[in-house]
Amino acid sequence: MKRFVLDASVALAWFIDPSVAPLAKRVQEHFLHGDRAVVPYLWRSEVANGFLVAQRRVVITSIQAGEAFAQLDILLAQSIETFTQELSIPRIVAAAQHFELTAYDATYLETARELRLPLATLDRRLSTAAEKAGISLVS
Repeated sequence: MKRFVLDASVALAWFIDPSVAPLAKRVQEHFLHGDRAVVPYLWRSEVANGFLVAQRRVVITSIQAGEAFAQLDILLAQSIETFTQELSIPRIVAAAQHFELTAYDATYLETARELRLPLATLDRRLSTAAEKAGISLVS
């Protein structure tokens, strides 16, 4: 079983992006093979916000969101664990400044670095930062 850090962008792509990025599909396949994702404490809030924005923009309906929540609950129970160790604010800010990221994205980067795990993200800036930091990317 392999572990990796999962960015909210990948999870949101499964439910909101009609074209579903190839990486997002491959990550789903990782779960089918027994791999597990690790997410930082802010992941649930980011995913929730993504659904709110999609509903407000009428990209998905509340019924579609409800169905997605049910699928996410199953995934959370079976394949996703939350990294509960809080990273220090100075550490997150330093990474965000160094790599020109948001504090949220820096949290994913630092979680991957702390756990020495690859990162699954659809965010180009975060991908670039991970490569510069020596963090491998899920492909």
